[in-house]
Amino acid sequence: MIRILIVEDEKSISDLIKINLTDAGYSCFCAFDGNEAADMLESESFDLVLLDIMLPKINGYELMEYIRPMEIPVIFISAKSETYDKVRGLKLGAEDYLTKPFEIIELLARVETVLRRYNKNLSVLTEDDVVIDINSHTVKKNGELIPLTVKEFDLLLLLVQNKNIALFREKIFERVWHESYIGDSRTIDLHIQRLRKKLGWEKKIVAVYKIGYRLEG
Repeated sequence: MIRILIVEDEKSISDLIKINLTDAGYSCFCAFDGNEAADMLESESFDLVLLDIMLPKINGYELMEYIRPMEIPVIFISAKSETYDKVRGLKLGAEDYLTKPFEIIELLARVETVLRRYNKNLSVLTEDDVVIDINSHTVKKNGELIPLTVKEFDLLLLLVQNKNIALFREKIFERVWHESYIGDSRTIDLHIQRLRKKLGWEKKIVAVYKIGYRLEG
């Protein structure tokens, strides 16, 4: 399982990130200051570090210098939104820089992208009795192959990776169809109906009024 270290001194933010990444299938660990993070990095192995900048004891920039020789990918997550700060973080070796406040769906997408870049992303996801193999692009329910179209597969993957999160129609359309949303929801609704029927998830994929859809776990 992919192991992610969350280095964030605000517990509410740390908990929010941990809950959502855990729901997405990652194994998460938390450090609340730079010293604690350095100790954990020295004694344990991680596949990705999510790193705040303004940390007690050792700040994120200083900790990045310590992490860099380990060749562990790092995503900075910080309230510092100036271009200078972003450039500094990237020049220190971070793979990405996400500014607070952020949407969980964007964080999950960036985590997935960085892990894929390092060939560390999860290739198999399980949700109840459904197994999704990303590499082979196949879906099985109770061991039986379920035929899905490319868009149905991409939509299912998006829902599973964002379980218990209400996804706006705009985000769904942009992530699955890779186009700007123009207000026509019939395409999304049709694909949702097909997924529900094929997987027997009529009550699991729920409509969220005036927002879009959510996969309940």
